Amino acid sequence: MINVFTEIKVLSTHAVIEVLAEFASAFEKETGHTFTCAYNPTAVIEREIEAGTAFDVAIITKAAIAELAKQGKILGGGKGIACCGLGISVRADAPKPDISTVDMFKRTLLSAKSIVHSRDGVSGQYFETLIERLGIADTLRSKIVVGPGGRVGELIVRGDAEIAVQQIPELMSVVGAGFVGPLPQELQLYTYFTAGVAAASNVRNAAQAFVDMLAAPSAAPLLKAKGLEPIPP
Repeated sequence: MINVFTEIKVLSTHAVIEVLAEFASAFEKETGHTFTCAYNPTAVIEREIEAGTAFDVAIITKAAIAELAKQGKILGGGKGIACCGLGISVRADAPKPDISTVDMFKRTLLSAKSIVHSRDGVSGQYFETLIERLGIADTLRSKIVVGPGGRVGELIVRGDAEIAVQQIPELMSVVGAGFVGPLPQELQLYTYFTAGVAAASNVRNAAQAFVDMLAAPSAAPLLKAKGLEPIPP
């Protein structure tokens, strides 16, 4: 542990926004260090890092961390933090549709007036392939709204779409939205998030302390409360 307290720059996926908001005070109390976060989809963060953006810790998909480690931009392979699946939300005051089976999920999508998903996020890319797989892509095409980076559930709260499809933690954190539930297991996609320290970081000890504390068993209750499943050490 270094003796000089410092600020750590974190580049993170949106899935852990709510986790890090609560984690901040505990981390500062435990270590004396602070951190700032910039949130974007994994694909955007990868491009930023490859373009030379300065950072100390990245929290993105396991595959992306592995690729950046190969490029020498991340030390080692990072530490697994958590995983999550995809779900859907509607407005909090709207009836919640039944999506408990594949057929009911398809019926819900086909009866919706509009469906929003993210542009660059894993969930948006997967949803496009999923509706092709289900044979309903052509029917849904005119109903789809592509949201900007961030929590697309905010668009249903504003009335810009009826249903939002995204990773569960991002849906659960939107005030005014009602989380319906996860996709049926047969259609589910789980994303694994890993935290890695930048090879070029000037505060490696502090950055590693951040990663270690976020990956520790003591962080599990917070992760679960925010819609994520901790990865056992």
